[in-house]
Amino acid sequence: MKIVVFGANGPTGRLVTRLALERGVSVVAATRSPRAFPFAHENLVVEHADVFDSASVSRAVGGADAVLSALGVPYSRREITTYSAGTAAMLDAMAQHKVQRLVCVSSSAVDPEAGPHGGFLFERVLQPFVAGVLGKTLYDDMKRMEAMLSESDVDWTVMRPSGLFDSEAVSDYRIAERYLPQKFTARIDLADAMLRQLDDHRFVCAAAAVGTVSGTPSVAQLMMREAFKRPPRQAPLGS
Repeated sequence: MKIVVFGANGPTGRLVTRLALERGVSVVAATRSPRAFPFAHENLVVEHADVFDSASVSRAVGGADAVLSALGVPYSRREITTYSAGTAAMLDAMAQHKVQRLVCVSSSAVDPEAGPHGGFLFERVLQPFVAGVLGKTLYDDMKRMEAMLSESDVDWTVMRPSGLFDSEAVSDYRIAERYLPQKFTARIDLADAMLRQLDDHRFVCAAAAVGTVSGTPSVAQLMMREAFKRPPRQAPLGS
Protein backbone atom coordinates (compact mmCIF):
# COMPACT_ATOMS: atom_id res chain seq x y z
CA MET A 1 0.00 0.00 0.00
CA LYS A 2 1.07 3.57 -0.71
CA ILE A 3 -0.24 6.54 1.26
CA VAL A 4 0.32 10.28 1.09
CA VAL A 5 0.53 12.18 4.37
CA PHE A 6 -0.23 15.91 4.37
CA GLY A 7 1.15 17.89 7.28
CA ALA A 8 3.88 15.27 7.34
CA ASN A 9 6.43 17.57 8.95
CA GLY A 10 4.23 18.34 11.97
CA PRO A 11 4.52 16.30 15.17
CA THR A 12 1.55 14.04 14.35
CA GLY A 13 2.44 13.76 10.67
CA ARG A 14 5.97 12.61 11.49
CA LEU A 15 4.57 9.92 13.76
CA VAL A 16 2.10 8.75 11.10
CA THR A 17 4.96 8.55 8.61
CA ARG A 18 7.27 6.69 10.99
CA LEU A 19 4.66 4.15 12.09
CA ALA A 20 3.56 3.53 8.51
CA LEU A 21 7.11 2.83 7.38
CA GLU A 22 7.66 0.49 10.32
CA ARG A 23 4.59 -1.45 9.13
CA GLY A 24 5.80 -1.81 5.55
CA VAL A 25 3.65 0.94 4.03
CA SER A 26 5.12 3.17 1.32
CA VAL A 27 4.74 6.86 2.18
CA VAL A 28 4.78 10.15 0.32
CA ALA A 29 5.45 12.78 3.00
CA ALA A 30 3.88 15.96 1.64
CA THR A 31 5.31 19.08 3.25
CA ARG A 32 6.12 22.70 2.48
CA SER A 33 9.63 22.14 3.88
CA PRO A 34 11.00 18.88 2.47
CA ARG A 35 14.59 19.74 3.41
CA ALA A 36 13.55 19.95 7.06
CA PHE A 37 12.06 16.45 7.13
CA PRO A 38 13.98 14.58 9.83
CA PHE A 39 14.46 11.07 8.46
CA ALA A 40 14.84 8.96 5.34
CA HIS A 41 13.74 5.45 4.35
CA GLU A 42 13.78 3.31 1.23
CA ASN A 43 9.96 3.36 1.14
CA LEU A 44 9.69 7.11 1.76
CA VAL A 45 9.43 9.95 -0.74
CA VAL A 46 9.48 13.47 0.71
CA GLU A 47 7.69 15.80 -1.67
CA HIS A 48 7.13 19.53 -1.65
CA ALA A 49 3.42 20.30 -1.43
CA ASP A 50 1.39 23.27 -0.24
CA VAL A 51 -2.34 22.72 0.33
CA PHE A 52 -2.98 26.20 -1.09
CA ASP A 53 -1.34 25.06 -4.35
CA SER A 54 -3.67 22.57 -6.01
CA ALA A 55 -1.09 21.45 -8.58
CA SER A 56 1.38 20.41 -5.87
CA VAL A 57 -1.38 18.57 -3.99
CA SER A 58 -2.32 16.69 -7.15
CA ARG A 59 1.29 15.65 -7.75
CA ALA A 60 1.55 14.29 -4.21
CA VAL A 61 -1.71 12.32 -4.43
CA GLY A 62 -0.97 10.71 -7.79
CA GLY A 63 -0.41 6.96 -7.40
CA ALA A 64 -1.54 6.80 -3.76
CA ASP A 65 -4.04 4.30 -2.37
CA ALA A 66 -5.14 6.58 0.48
CA VAL A 67 -4.70 10.13 1.76
CA LEU A 68 -4.05 10.98 5.42
CA SER A 69 -4.19 14.59 6.59
CA ALA A 70 -2.43 15.65 9.77
CA LEU A 71 -2.67 19.34 8.90
CA GLY A 72 -2.48 21.68 11.86
CA VAL A 73 -1.92 25.37 12.54
CA PRO A 74 -1.59 27.39 15.76
CA TYR A 75 -4.47 29.32 17.27
CA SER A 76 -4.95 32.76 15.74
CA ARG A 77 -7.44 35.59 15.90
CA ARG A 78 -7.12 35.89 12.14
CA GLU A 79 -9.30 33.80 9.86
CA ILE A 80 -7.94 30.28 9.33
CA THR A 81 -8.67 28.41 6.09
CA THR A 82 -5.96 25.73 6.08
CA TYR A 83 -8.31 22.84 6.91
CA SER A 84 -11.10 23.70 4.50
CA ALA A 85 -8.85 24.84 1.65
CA GLY A 86 -6.55 21.88 2.14
CA THR A 87 -9.41 19.41 2.18
CA ALA A 88 -10.89 20.94 -0.96
CA ALA A 89 -7.56 20.54 -2.74
CA MET A 90 -7.21 16.94 -1.53
CA LEU A 91 -10.74 16.05 -2.66
CA ASP A 92 -10.08 17.53 -6.11
CA ALA A 93 -6.81 15.62 -6.39
CA MET A 94 -8.44 12.40 -5.21
CA ALA A 95 -11.17 12.72 -7.84
CA GLN A 96 -8.53 13.34 -10.50
CA HIS A 97 -6.46 10.29 -9.50
CA LYS A 98 -9.40 8.06 -8.47
CA VAL A 99 -8.35 7.73 -4.81
CA GLN A 100 -11.22 6.89 -2.47
CA ARG A 101 -9.92 6.77 1.14
CA LEU A 102 -9.31 9.93 3.19
CA VAL A 103 -8.53 10.22 6.92
CA CYS A 104 -8.38 13.75 8.41
CA VAL A 105 -7.51 15.09 11.85
CA SER A 106 -10.14 17.34 13.43
CA SER A 107 -10.83 17.87 17.16
CA SER A 108 -13.33 16.96 19.86
CA ALA A 109 -13.69 20.73 20.42
CA VAL A 110 -15.75 21.09 17.22
CA ASP A 111 -18.57 19.04 18.78
CA PRO A 112 -19.03 20.05 22.45
CA GLU A 113 -22.56 18.66 22.41
CA ALA A 114 -21.25 15.12 21.88
CA GLY A 115 -20.72 14.64 25.62
CA PRO A 116 -18.82 15.89 28.69
CA HIS A 117 -15.07 15.62 29.19
CA GLY A 118 -14.81 16.81 32.77
CA GLY A 119 -16.34 18.65 35.70
CA PHE A 120 -17.72 22.16 36.07
CA LEU A 121 -14.40 23.99 35.57
CA PHE A 122 -13.58 22.14 32.36
CA GLU A 123 -17.09 22.21 30.87
CA ARG A 124 -18.13 25.74 31.83
CA VAL A 125 -14.84 27.65 31.86
CA LEU A 126 -11.83 26.02 30.16
CA GLN A 127 -13.49 24.27 27.23
CA PRO A 128 -15.67 27.25 26.20
CA PHE A 129 -12.64 29.56 26.42
CA VAL A 130 -10.48 27.34 24.24
CA ALA A 131 -13.21 26.50 21.69
CA GLY A 132 -14.99 29.86 21.63
CA VAL A 133 -12.20 32.38 22.18
CA LEU A 134 -8.62 31.09 22.00
CA GLY A 135 -9.22 28.69 19.12
CA LYS A 136 -12.45 30.00 17.59
CA THR A 137 -11.12 30.65 14.08
CA LEU A 138 -9.31 27.30 14.04
CA TYR A 139 -12.33 25.26 15.12
CA ASP A 140 -14.63 27.21 12.79
CA ASP A 141 -12.45 26.08 9.89
CA MET A 142 -12.41 22.49 11.15
CA LYS A 143 -16.22 22.64 11.10
CA ARG A 144 -16.10 23.82 7.49
CA MET A 145 -13.78 20.93 6.70
CA GLU A 146 -16.11 18.39 8.31
CA ALA A 147 -19.13 19.82 6.47
CA MET A 148 -17.23 19.57 3.18
CA LEU A 149 -16.36 15.94 3.85
CA SER A 150 -19.95 15.05 4.74
CA GLU A 151 -21.04 16.27 1.31
CA SER A 152 -18.28 14.44 -0.58
CA ASP A 153 -18.43 11.01 -2.18
CA VAL A 154 -15.12 9.68 -0.83
CA ASP A 155 -14.71 7.17 2.01
CA TRP A 156 -13.73 9.70 4.65
CA THR A 157 -13.09 9.40 8.36
CA VAL A 158 -12.68 12.38 10.68
CA MET A 159 -10.41 11.72 13.66
CA ARG A 160 -11.37 13.76 16.74
CA PRO A 161 -8.66 13.71 19.41
CA SER A 162 -8.98 15.66 22.63
CA GLY A 163 -6.07 17.70 24.06
CA LEU A 164 -2.95 16.51 22.26
CA PHE A 165 0.23 15.68 24.15
CA ASP A 166 3.47 13.82 23.42
CA SER A 167 4.20 10.26 24.50
CA GLU A 168 6.90 7.76 23.62
CA ALA A 169 4.85 4.70 22.61
CA VAL A 170 1.38 3.67 21.49
CA SER A 171 -0.79 3.03 24.54
CA ASP A 172 -4.04 1.28 25.38
CA TYR A 173 -6.13 4.09 23.91
CA ARG A 174 -9.85 4.11 23.09
CA ILE A 175 -11.66 4.85 19.83
CA ALA A 176 -15.42 5.24 19.34
CA GLU A 177 -17.85 6.98 17.03
CA ARG A 178 -18.20 10.70 17.81
CA TYR A 179 -17.60 10.71 21.59
CA LEU A 180 -15.31 9.48 24.36
CA PRO A 181 -15.01 11.00 27.85
CA GLN A 182 -11.20 11.14 27.80
CA LYS A 183 -9.80 14.70 27.96
CA PHE A 184 -6.48 13.94 26.25
CA THR A 185 -4.99 12.07 23.31
CA ALA A 186 -1.33 11.18 22.83
CA ARG A 187 -0.18 12.13 19.35
CA ILE A 188 1.31 8.68 18.82
CA ASP A 189 -2.07 7.11 19.69
CA LEU A 190 -3.74 9.42 17.19
CA ALA A 191 -1.17 8.45 14.54
CA ASP A 192 -1.75 4.75 15.21
CA ALA A 193 -5.54 5.20 15.04
CA MET A 194 -5.25 7.04 11.72
CA LEU A 195 -3.25 4.23 10.17
CA ARG A 196 -5.66 1.61 11.48
CA GLN A 197 -8.46 3.29 9.52
CA LEU A 198 -6.86 1.98 6.34
CA ASP A 199 -8.13 -1.50 7.26
CA ASP A 200 -10.93 -0.65 9.71
CA HIS A 201 -14.18 0.34 8.00
CA ARG A 202 -16.26 0.95 11.13
CA PHE A 203 -15.84 4.72 10.88
CA VAL A 204 -16.19 5.30 7.15
CA CYS A 205 -18.20 8.48 6.62
CA ALA A 206 -18.18 9.12 10.38
CA ALA A 207 -16.27 10.94 13.11
CA ALA A 208 -14.07 8.79 15.34
CA ALA A 209 -13.16 10.05 18.81
CA VAL A 210 -9.70 8.99 20.03
CA GLY A 211 -8.78 9.15 23.71
CA THR A 212 -5.72 8.09 25.71
CA VAL A 213 -6.53 6.33 28.97
CA SER A 214 -3.35 6.53 31.07
CA GLY A 215 -0.21 8.66 31.38
CA THR A 216 -2.05 11.85 30.49
CA PRO A 217 -1.20 15.38 31.70
CA SER A 218 -3.43 17.43 33.96
CA VAL A 219 -5.95 19.87 32.50
CA ALA A 220 -4.03 22.79 33.99
CA GLN A 221 -0.74 21.67 32.46
CA LEU A 222 -2.19 21.34 28.98
CA MET A 223 -4.24 24.53 29.06
CA MET A 224 -1.34 26.63 30.33
CA ARG A 225 0.91 25.25 27.63
CA GLU A 226 -1.60 26.01 24.86
CA ALA A 227 -2.58 29.43 26.18
CA PHE A 228 0.94 30.80 26.60
CA LYS A 229 3.09 29.11 23.96
CA ARG A 230 4.38 31.41 21.27
CA PRO A 231 3.47 30.59 17.68
CA PRO A 232 6.42 29.97 15.39
CA ARG A 233 7.43 32.67 12.94
CA GLN A 234 6.18 30.48 10.10
CA ALA A 235 3.18 28.49 11.28
CA PRO A 236 3.72 24.78 10.64
CA LEU A 237 1.17 22.82 8.67
CA GLY A 238 0.98 19.79 10.91
CA SER A 239 -0.95 18.80 14.06
